Amino acid sequence: MSETCPCCSGKQYSLCCQPFLEGQAIPASAEQLMRSRYSAYVRHHAAYLTSTWHTSKRVAGLETLLSESFAGTEWLGLNVTRCNPGSHENEAFVTFFARYRENGRTSAISECSRFLREDQRWYYVDGTTPEIGRNDRCPCGADKKYKKCCG
Repeated sequence: MSETCPCCSGKQYSLCCQPFLEGQAIPASAEQLMRSRYSAYVRHHAAYLTSTWHTSKRVAGLETLLSESFAGTEWLGLNVTRCNPGSHENEAFVTFFARYRENGRTSAISECSRFLREDQRWYYVDGTTPEIGRNDRCPCGADKKYKKCCG
């Protein structure tokens, strides 16, 4: 039996993100791409991250920059909170909350990521930080208010 997938889907890694990271399959949805990109960060797979970044947003040396960012960072969990269609069938948005430890300090990132589909493939384009109110439910998935949890 395979280990649990790092993307927190609850599925086995071999049946979830592993086929994407190994080039055996391509994500059929923006959410699958989001989850596989998270798994790529966990597994330090810079080549996959670079290949799934939209070409309009790739910078020179991106793979090297990503590889250097892996040192000292441990990803602790992902919670996908919302998936929304965009303004056309080839655009989608995935909102997520991810916790990580960097150089001994625990922190989190919350983002509404924008994805575009070109030639039947989804690509990460960019993201914005969604507003979280103090009294909103915490995006980490705990059943607490943000101010009593991660806020």
